[in-house]
Amino acid sequence: MKKSILTLVFAGLALFIAQAQDEDPEEKGFKKENLFTGGSITLSFFNGQTVLGANPVFGYKLSDWADAGLALNFLYNGARDYYEFDDKIRQTVVGPGVFARLYPARFLFIQGQLEHNFTTLKYIPRPGSVSYIADKNKVDATSLLLGAGFAQGREPGSTSFYYISLLFDVLKNIHSPYVNVNYDPNNSLRQRVTMQPIIRAGVNIGLFQGRYRY
Repeated sequence: MKKSILTLVFAGLALFIAQAQDEDPEEKGFKKENLFTGGSITLSFFNGQTVLGANPVFGYKLSDWADAGLALNFLYNGARDYYEFDDKIRQTVVGPGVFARLYPARFLFIQGQLEHNFTTLKYIPRPGSVSYIADKNKVDATSLLLGAGFAQGREPGSTSFYYISLLFDVLKNIHSPYVNVNYDPNNSLRQRVTMQPIIRAGVNIGLFQGRYRY
């Protein structure tokens, strides 16, 4: 089922890229001013927990209504007093991805982002603890993030603007960093996986942009 979904995603991405490139014959060919970079960052400190993250992107404007590119996901999550007083937990998530955005309006976009994340989780018991032992676990998972966003300052001919998006991991792999997994206390084999909202705010920065081309 998941392989079928990923196949459809790649097929759809290839189709809309081809359509975007054929949209205006006079605009065919690589144009360096259509390149852009940017992304979003995460920074949070609360209740003994530290969250640091970055989602840099490198992309290309295919047409006035379509962008696509590469992304890199990084997230660090550190917490204290996780199971007991003065213990620690460290989680690191790193993964590459590809994304596509469609703009039904200048200020509105629909986004799909396919990622494969590698997660390392390390538990450090409090000094002198005999209840728990240090543990390190590594998992990986494919995530398909789908959602929509709002673009502020996006103008014709420019790829520089601010944005905010709301995404959900529709594949719901239990090892995904974007889901919450609850286990039945009476049967550990039973579990419920729920999608968590992913809010990303960031900036698109046009490369070789020059003046806006109206």
